[in-house]
Amino acid sequence: MDLSAIPLVDQHAHNLLRPESARDFAYPSAFTEGYAAEVVTRHVQETIFFRRSMREIAELLGCEPRLGAILEARERLGFEEVARRCFAAAGFEVILLDDGFMPDRVMPTEWHNRFAQVRRLLRVEFLAEQLIGALSSWEAFEEAFRAALHTPDPEVVGFKTIVAYRTGLAIAPPDPEAVRTAFQAMRQQAERGERIRLAHKPLNDWVVWQTLEAATHLRLPVQFHTGFGDPDLDLRWANPLHLRPLLEHPGFRRVPFVLLHASYPYTREAGYLAAVYPHVYVDLGLAIPFLSQTGMAFAVRAFLELTPISKILFSTDAHLIPELFYLGARWGRRILGEILEETVRAGDLTVTEAEDAAEAILRRNARALYAL
Repeated sequence: MDLSAIPLVDQHAHNLLRPESARDFAYPSAFTEGYAAEVVTRHVQETIFFRRSMREIAELLGCEPRLGAILEARERLGFEEVARRCFAAAGFEVILLDDGFMPDRVMPTEWHNRFAQVRRLLRVEFLAEQLIGALSSWEAFEEAFRAALHTPDPEVVGFKTIVAYRTGLAIAPPDPEAVRTAFQAMRQQAERGERIRLAHKPLNDWVVWQTLEAATHLRLPVQFHTGFGDPDLDLRWANPLHLRPLLEHPGFRRVPFVLLHASYPYTREAGYLAAVYPHVYVDLGLAIPFLSQTGMAFAVRAFLELTPISKILFSTDAHLIPELFYLGARWGRRILGEILEETVRAGDLTVTEAEDAAEAILRRNARALYAL
């Protein structure tokens, strides 16, 4: 099934690196969640994703499918031309950007509007870290954080949390005394000139709780990192099943929970949650395009086993380099088309239903969820 004519809504991605920051960036590191030197310089180049991607990027840039040749072509073409080619080939109509990832090294969010309509996802841990660094009292921080959530930038269409990375998805109701103690510990770090990193469970849980309360008031979706990521994450606590108490909480039943990255390897668990809770949605980004073709097909098949088509969202989770936007778009359309063809052959869907499913997953569901 050829889905190339469907314009994409990328419901979760990140800003591109500034050209001056890219000079110190090891290109292969964009193709792995690992960051150890041996992984970046050696092992990532032995992955299926890397080898497949080198051929596809080389074809787009008009060079030989070797890392050295690709780096030379990128230098010759220049940053803006490489980005133009990647986005033109990808075919996005809207991109939702989490601009809290490496914020001091990436291009401004509005710069990306030259390639597609861009909207923001507010990363709440980054917001909290900024305010903790600036405000010395708990009362001032609490007031400022709540105000920022309840009156976000008009370009914000959803919230994003990386609590899975920091303290896990088993989020407890906030204990006021423990939260204040955690805040004071972080303020002491700030006063010593140390980097502020929100990784104190009582405070992390409080941040998520406040985010869900604001999302309830504003009717905004909340994206949760789930499943695999870099080694900073304990994969055991990134299983979306840990979110069940929040999903059952009476106060949060109007908040759309978006489970990112196919929750891989907990893909079927995420699909089940989306099937039984009306306010849970699942996302294909990172699993597509980082996995092998078999792995990407598994993620799509696993969701379609049980998950309503109306709950499945497309994204690239592209970050830092424009090639990841291109690869995510290319493989999102291709794998989804192949699996929908399978459903037609199996008699699960008619051709018309499969075509409608593709339109829903690639753009319509996200447009409705984020009121785009």
